[in-house]
Amino acid sequence: MHPTHNSLVMTSRAQSVAALNRHLAAAIDLHGQMKQAHWNVRGPSFIAVHLLFDRTADEVEIYSDKIAERAGALGGVAEGTVQVAAAKSYLIPYPLGRAEDHEHIFAVSAALAAFGDGVRTSIAEATGWGDAATADLFTEISRGIDGQLWFVESHRRET
Repeated sequence: MHPTHNSLVMTSRAQSVAALNRHLAAAIDLHGQMKQAHWNVRGPSFIAVHLLFDRTADEVEIYSDKIAERAGALGGVAEGTVQVAAAKSYLIPYPLGRAEDHEHIFAVSAALAAFGDGVRTSIAEATGWGDAATADLFTEISRGIDGQLWFVESHRRET
């Protein structure tokens, strides 16, 4: 940890930085998964889903930046390389290849839901170790991911 005048105790800052880096790895992975789906979606609603996945990727990239900046503000180091993300992401690997829109919608929904679940867990953790600002960031991200999940699931075909 780098020296800082941040008044949060060192152990809380270290715990928050570890949680932030865990989610930074997953957010970088999630961004890649959204782009993978964006590039490889096919089907009757191609353009709508293609653009939706691109917009979702843009939102996730914003969250990556906020997560990394919070880690730095706490005196930590943002571990945001693709290599770190590949090694530390808690998301299930995204299936490769072209697929119909409904298949990508299912896979993207699962990835968004898993990321949202992980972030919600960290809201309680950060609150528990006294870092209300990091908990608030995770709350903001949770709200945003839930919104993106809603947009994606709205394209799901009813069976």
